[in-house]
Amino acid sequence: MKMKLLLVDDHPLFLEGLQYLLETYGICVAGTAKDGAEALLQARALKPDIILMDIKMPKCSGIDALKLIKAEMPGIKIVMLTTSEEDEDIFDAIKYGASGYLLKNTNARELVDMLTDVEKGEGQLSPDIASKLLIELRGSSGNDNKPWEYISKKENTVQLTQRHQEILEMVSKGITYKEAGDALGLTERTVKYHMGRIIELLHLENRAQVIAYAARMGFVEEK
Repeated sequence: MKMKLLLVDDHPLFLEGLQYLLETYGICVAGTAKDGAEALLQARALKPDIILMDIKMPKCSGIDALKLIKAEMPGIKIVMLTTSEEDEDIFDAIKYGASGYLLKNTNARELVDMLTDVEKGEGQLSPDIASKLLIELRGSSGNDNKPWEYISKKENTVQLTQRHQEILEMVSKGITYKEAGDALGLTERTVKYHMGRIIELLHLENRAQVIAYAARMGFVEEK
């Protein structure tokens, strides 16, 4: 069964171009929307697997739509695609349940691969965003409404193995599963399995929250 995608962006030319691009890769674009309010209506009607949505839009922003859609239809995965690297945007996207946050300069092959991973339940951040998020989290105090509000309250009782910590550190730096596997002498599938176990053990939802956890707990050294 093919992935069913909803595209949301307020620029018609970009929207049409992205739809054509994704369809050439065999992805089913079930519909499009021009703002967050329309995205909510389309999500109700189309029940897409994934919504690929811009953040900065008139009337109803991508963040507002993310909150509304996840509250009503939590099973739909939402990836924010934007030109913005603003800290508040990244934190809000993670906080309200986005499965990924990608910059619009991501190339087509990377975008398709990331959407495929998201469909499988593997949250995605581009390496640049992962690195930026890690730096910001390491420099923040824990008292200012950052994404670790959503980290499990049981985190102090969790004992990760040495292997889990190695993988957690690599993934938190934006290293791909394949690259981590090559470095550790493991297959990509094995690294994915370990990441799934890490997310399960920490009671988290996606890779972005794993990065927040790693930063808070000191698993990743600052550059």
